[in-house]
Amino acid sequence: MIEKRIGELLVARGLVTTGDVDQAIAAQFEIGGYLGETLIKIGALSEDDLVVVLADQMGVDLLRQEEIPDATHQISDAARMLALTPRWLNAQSAVLWTATGDARTLFVASLHPLQPELRETLEAAIAEAVPDNKPDRLCYRLATRIQIEQLQSAMGIDDAVDLGGDDVSMQRLKEMAQEAPVIDFVNRLFEASLKRNASDIHIEPYEHAFEVRLRVDGILSTLATHPRGKFNAIASRIKLLSGMDIAEQRLPQDGRQSVRLGGENLDLRVSSLPGTWGESLVLRLLRKEKSLPDLVGLGLGGQPARAFDAARQFHNGVILVTGPTGSGKSTTLYRMLEDLNDGLRKIITVEDPVEYNMANITQVQIRADIGYTFARGLRAILRHDPDIVMVGEIRDGETAEIAARAALTGHLVLSTLHTNSALGAIERLMDLGLEPFLIASSVRAFAAQRLVRRLCRHCALPAGSNSLGEQLMATAIRDGADLSAIMAETPDWRAPNGCPACNQSGYLDRLGLFEVALVDADMQGAITRKAPMSEIVAAARRKGFQTLMEDGLIKARRGLTSVEEVVRVVGARTEEALA
Repeated sequence: MIEKRIGELLVARGLVTTGDVDQAIAAQFEIGGYLGETLIKIGALSEDDLVVVLADQMGVDLLRQEEIPDATHQISDAARMLALTPRWLNAQSAVLWTATGDARTLFVASLHPLQPELRETLEAAIAEAVPDNKPDRLCYRLATRIQIEQLQSAMGIDDAVDLGGDDVSMQRLKEMAQEAPVIDFVNRLFEASLKRNASDIHIEPYEHAFEVRLRVDGILSTLATHPRGKFNAIASRIKLLSGMDIAEQRLPQDGRQSVRLGGENLDLRVSSLPGTWGESLVLRLLRKEKSLPDLVGLGLGGQPARAFDAARQFHNGVILVTGPTGSGKSTTLYRMLEDLNDGLRKIITVEDPVEYNMANITQVQIRADIGYTFARGLRAILRHDPDIVMVGEIRDGETAEIAARAALTGHLVLSTLHTNSALGAIERLMDLGLEPFLIASSVRAFAAQRLVRRLCRHCALPAGSNSLGEQLMATAIRDGADLSAIMAETPDWRAPNGCPACNQSGYLDRLGLFEVALVDADMQGAITRKAPMSEIVAAARRKGFQTLMEDGLIKARRGLTSVEEVVRVVGARTEEALA
């Protein structure tokens, strides 16, 4: 006998508020369905939290990952044995299979395992089954919708109706984008992405199917493949959520929206790119409540940390953080701004887009579509008497020159630049049209960074020695790196293994690699006379400069990541190292 209602249980556990329950009840009158499912639809609750409470309420065990069969034929064989059609099982949101090595035990996973029709039909089917194959033990399990869909996919079942082909009218697309199956699909997609801590969702259409892939810790992996007939309605739903024009399918679009999922507020950034078989969509999920990572916790230490600390003491000049998209440049700048935000100085940023909202800082959003560019925004904010300015990115010569002139007139300017290395920013600024003397006199520090996957702390294996790592370190020492401190430590090389905590990848979370070069008199002279890069690097080396590869090798030798991961992200002249 169920004594407490699900809403009361959820409120008692602090998973939702009474206001959330009231809102969900009001929505139920319009759309119907269960209260728990409605709470998920309005973004107040995650399915993972719901099923834990439901399992306790029902007295039914949750489906565990290890109970799901590896062999897909176990699922289809069990249905055939009991003469149950995939259509009926689909209608019951249920999947069944015999236990591995125990044909007498039948697992029944369902969204509603207490449903009378499900239980009565199963009991009747078992009574009529051939005695030799008849199971004598039923194990009911409460499953999430994602688990059911994965199991149904293994049987070749598609749980959703066709949501329209390529010739569907715009009006029909708008209607389908508001229908419950489409809303549920998109919400489950977001929930699965949050559960896996994905930073990006890639939805890619092909001739007969579309694929959903997630980027987790910088690596893409396939979440699911769905029939092509679903795609147009799903894409329209996402475009509507992000304020994009669903009628425009021939030109690239960008959109942004705030959504609430699982009780968490998210910023959703969407980009569409027309392809041969439809619009490819990439969604970036930014957690509003997620705090900025501490740079020390992210891996900033040693010489790069000392150089960063010195750079933060400057009251004027440009500090440039370089690296490719997704390397964490913006996070580093935001963390520096937090450290500099002492309330005594006026700080203004000009960004595209504003990714983190920061207290006591004026943040300006660029609008290139109306001519409000970085250069124009930077000119405007300099008239507001700032002490510190953050420019999201230097993309052109005009912005670069304004930033340099601002630095020379007493402002501290933080910005990013797309280059492969810290000192590579010098040539990039020259390419943008800055004179060498202006670079030398205005820039105080060049930094670069990358993100590598951190070895899973639960399952990483001691590797003993690592010949590639040792030889790469020897090469770095020959190139002038001072690695005496790390070489004096006992090496702790480790290798990835794989466990449930890291989804069998061997890696969990990410770690920053940094290189930071302070501009001193020697380097200023070398830049001004356009000296070869080897001379500029030598000047930086005299101040202890370490490259991204060297910082990565230090972290790998301490067991934080693997040498292979460092080489994958940074690149290395392994042939020379092994010669």
